[in-house]
Amino acid sequence: RGMSAAACALGASFVRAAPLRTRRSRGASHVTRATAPASTGMMRVADAALLPPAIAPPSHPTYSIARAIAAALEEDIADVGDISCLSTIPLETESVATLLAKANGVLAGQHLANQILAAVDPELTVHWTKRDGDSVAYGEIFCEIKGSAHSILRAERVVLNFMQRMSGIATLTQEMAAAAAPAVMLETRKTVPGLRLIDKWAVLIGGGKNHRMGLFDMVMIKDNHIAASGGMENAVINAQGYLTLHKSPASIEVETRNMAEVAQVIALLTDKDTDTSAVTRVMLDNMTLEDMRAAVRLFADNGLSHIETEASGNVTLHTVREIGQTGVTFVSSGALTHSVAALDISLNVEC
Repeated sequence: RGMSAAACALGASFVRAAPLRTRRSRGASHVTRATAPASTGMMRVADAALLPPAIAPPSHPTYSIARAIAAALEEDIADVGDISCLSTIPLETESVATLLAKANGVLAGQHLANQILAAVDPELTVHWTKRDGDSVAYGEIFCEIKGSAHSILRAERVVLNFMQRMSGIATLTQEMAAAAAPAVMLETRKTVPGLRLIDKWAVLIGGGKNHRMGLFDMVMIKDNHIAASGGMENAVINAQGYLTLHKSPASIEVETRNMAEVAQVIALLTDKDTDTSAVTRVMLDNMTLEDMRAAVRLFADNGLSHIETEASGNVTLHTVREIGQTGVTFVSSGALTHSVAALDISLNVEC
């Protein structure tokens, strides 16, 4: 059986190899595995990819997940194809493969994996016993894939690269979100270039919430904006004026680094002669626990309980619990995406 038109459209040039001996097994992983899922629930992957995801991805006005998948597949084969498969496995070979968790964690990337597999070969069939957001345990087989051996192996690394990273992000997010409660856990823009939406999707799967998607959907007035505009007051007034002029629904967040800056932003927010209606959040950046608690009290004492507060800076799994108890609305951490460890998952051809 040959490769799909979808795969060929991604730039592959598949050349029929000389007759080859059929290989029945690729060998087993050294991890002790649970029993593979039954095949009775197999579904054509093109149909599985059209099902609604367990947890929907965030929105972006220009980003395309399909384009990200196409780019990942294309960089693997260029305009040549998978010469390892072409040179070793007869094109008509059918195989069964499984996905195996080699660590405990939160599964993320299940829906994306269906989209990747469908892009390579819509006639592959899949059976998942876990969905995005479910826990997986060491040694657990959670997916079975059937169809063309060439197609399965063509998709293998791309599926694993996305799924392992997303699952690592989701796993850490779940841990940090639980520790941060009652504060809500957010990520930042410290994501892999070109994969921001996918990284942020993994945060949602792990039980966190998304911060702004990019520079286009929220005004964040940070120290550099304040310095370049001549001070916090100028920056806030200019931002408010811009949003009013352009009839933008975007909100404004103002960064503060100490209690003096907190007092300054409170003075602006309580000045009846200054329009600050778009300001909805204040960041408390790298502040001590004592200062964060004091800042939250100050907002409440000045009738600004509606203003959200966000703790940021030095947020790790070890510090987030105490930060979440200070009364802040949100806790944001770049560590969720910029230095996360991938969850170990393998794909194994069984026959």
